[in-house]
Amino acid sequence: MVQYELGQIVKLKKSHPCGENRWKIIRIGMDFRLKCLKCGRSVLLPRSRFERRVKEIIDE
Repeated sequence: MVQYELGQIVKLKKSHPCGENRWKIIRIGMDFRLKCLKCGRSVLLPRSRFERRVKEIIDE
């Protein structure tokens, strides 16, 4: 199982409508809150959906 940390940058399989597919993790729990690195919008994803959609973890 992959361990996620606050502040990590992840790349998702599908991009946001603004065109960006890199997100910053700003909350971890049963749900993940992610912030788009281009437009700043935040979304809340259930853990199961988040783990399916992660393509890679970017080291920054």
